[in-house]
Amino acid sequence: MCEKFVDVRGIDIHVAMNGDDSLPTIVLLHGFTGSTASWQEVIELFKGRYRTVVIDLTGHGRTAAPKETARYAMEQQVEDLEVLFDMLSLDQFTLVGYSMGGRVALAFTVKYPKRVTSLILESSSPGLKTVEERTERKVADSRLADRILKDGLKSFVDFWESVPLFDSQRMLSEDKRRAVRDERLSQRETGLANSLRGIGTGSQPSYWQRLHALTVAVLLITGELDTKFVNIAREMIYKFPNARHETIVNVGHAIHVENPTVFATMVEEHILKGVNEGNLSL
Repeated sequence: MCEKFVDVRGIDIHVAMNGDDSLPTIVLLHGFTGSTASWQEVIELFKGRYRTVVIDLTGHGRTAAPKETARYAMEQQVEDLEVLFDMLSLDQFTLVGYSMGGRVALAFTVKYPKRVTSLILESSSPGLKTVEERTERKVADSRLADRILKDGLKSFVDFWESVPLFDSQRMLSEDKRRAVRDERLSQRETGLANSLRGIGTGSQPSYWQRLHALTVAVLLITGELDTKFVNIAREMIYKFPNARHETIVNVGHAIHVENPTVFATMVEEHILKGVNEGNLSL
């Protein structure tokens, strides 16, 4: 695996790439409290068939954590990715995003659809529909950000692991649970707090009214136990011109962690379906 730091618009972005550039490319974006480490099992499953590019988003992993909240805004993240892809000569690729990373992936595809040959959103959403919902969520995210800065990272991680959204992760092996916890504990308070304030669901634009304009093939993947995002995906599916929704049994929010083999299989099937239909080339 090749790892590097790329200076993009004044911040160092950590990127890890695996596989020859002659292979079709899959770009993967992690969720809140995640990093490039989130994708290691999936990357192993793609070895030899795809080149994978995994990126630490602003304030996460080994990418810089700016002090200015405005630098975390969705519009800033999208522009960072566009510049980064140019610098890495990534002209076209399948884009995969999980949760927060899915919101970023969708926002990027709305702005720069020609780069994305196929879009896969795992347990994600287009944001909140109404101003009232966004205002309420923004206040809640700001309070949580204050709590992170006041009480510290370990206290926050203890709380975050107790959120019902991650109940299904209690069924993971002890080694996997420890790896997920260690990844969360490797973050920085400033990065997480500013991420909540800058690119939280309450702060980002709502993309519900933009879905109809995306002609790229879209796959929505949700976990059976994650009913909130199953329902969001069921509503999203009718907004896209060309989309499928697959729900994976016996898993929750983080499908790529809870069942990486099935997740990787779903991604590859989606790519190959596009190839067979003449929408993609390998």
